[in-house]
Amino acid sequence: MADLQDDPSDTDSTAAVGDIDAPPEPPAPAATAATGAAPASSAERARELLAAYPVFDGHNSLAPTLLRRRGANHRHDLDEGETFLDTDMPRIRAGALGAQFWALHVDADAVREGRAVSTTLELIDLVRDLIASSPDSLRLALGAGELADARNCGRVASLLGPVSGPALGDSLATLRAFHFLGVRALALAGARWADDGLTRFGQEVVREMNRRGVVVDLSGASDETTRATFAVTKAPAMFSHSAARAVTGGPAGSNVPDEILSLLGANSGICMVSFAPEQTTRDGGAPSVTAVADHVERVRDVAGAECVGLSGAYGHEADTPHTTGLEDTSCYPRLITELLDRGWDDTAIADLTWGNAARVLRDTEFIARAAQQRRSPSTVTIEELDGARR
Repeated sequence: MADLQDDPSDTDSTAAVGDIDAPPEPPAPAATAATGAAPASSAERARELLAAYPVFDGHNSLAPTLLRRRGANHRHDLDEGETFLDTDMPRIRAGALGAQFWALHVDADAVREGRAVSTTLELIDLVRDLIASSPDSLRLALGAGELADARNCGRVASLLGPVSGPALGDSLATLRAFHFLGVRALALAGARWADDGLTRFGQEVVREMNRRGVVVDLSGASDETTRATFAVTKAPAMFSHSAARAVTGGPAGSNVPDEILSLLGANSGICMVSFAPEQTTRDGGAPSVTAVADHVERVRDVAGAECVGLSGAYGHEADTPHTTGLEDTSCYPRLITELLDRGWDDTAIADLTWGNAARVLRDTEFIARAAQQRRSPSTVTIEELDGARR
C-alpha cells in the first residue's frame, strides 16, 4: 500500500496531493543535561508532538446538537466560539485537532417516524454549510489524500460520518448516494439487519461499504453483530467512540470486551477511545484524565498499539456531563501529557493521535479500489435476501 502512505515526513506523497510543503519534522528529543539545557516538561513535549501529529478525532456530535437547536433559532458561530457548547474553533486550535469525523446520527424519534433518511440529509447539509462558513479553519476531506492536504494547509480535515444504520432505509442505493455526498463512515447499530448478528442483507451492506470505501463503525453494535462483521469485512473496522469494557464494565455495545478487541487487532481496525464519563468510569467514581488513559492503555495492550485512537465524544452543550480535565476540544494535550508521564514514547503518541486513524482510512480506500475491480455495485434488496419489507 505504498502508494497510499501518509507519512508526515514523506514529501513525495504530500506533493502528489497538491504540491503542498511537507509538514514539520517530528520534534527532536527533549534536551538533556548533556546539552546544558533543561529537559522539556511532559506538557511542553505534548504540545510539540501535537504540533507535528495533531489529533484525528473519531466522533463529534455537534451537527445533531445544532440541528436540535434550530427550533430555537440558534445559529452557532464556530469561528468566534460560544461557551454554552464544547466545540468551537478557538478551542479546537488550542487542543491541536487536525481531523474529525462529524457524526450524523439521528435520534430514535426520527427513526420511528420514518424521517431517518431526510434528517441525515439535513445533517449532511448542515455540516457542509458549517465547513463552507469557516474556509480558513475547516476543509472537507473525502479521502486520505485530502486528509493530508487539509492538515498541511493548516485546516482541520472534516469527514462526514458516521451515519446511523437506520438512515439507509434498507437500501444499498441510499448507501451509494450518501457516499456520493461525502459520507465516509456508517454505524451499524440500530439497523434491523444488524441486530444481534448480520442478516444476509446486512452482510451485503458490509460488502458494499467495503466496495465504496465507507468505514464500518461498530460503536453501539452488539457483540454478536461485531463478530459477524469481522467475519465479512475485508477492510479495517472502527469503533468511533467506545472504551474498554474490562476497565469499567458497561452494557454490550457501549464498551468493547477484550475478546472483541483481540478480533479488532486481527482486523487491523481501530478503537477510538471515548472521553464520555458514562463510558470511562465505574462505581460512581469521578471521571478523570487518568481514567481515560487507563482505557487507552487497555485497548493498546489487547488490540495492539496500531489499533488505538482518540474520540473526545464532544459536540454537546457545555452543561452535559464531561470528564474532569477533558471538558472541551481544547483539552487533548492534557491526555497526551498523562500518557507521556506514563512512559509513552514519541512514536506511540504520533500513532495514537494521527497515524492509526489515517492508516485505517488509507487501507479502506485501497481495499475499495481493489473490490471495484472485482464486483459491480450490488442491486439486491432486503426483500430478496431477508424476505423483509422496507
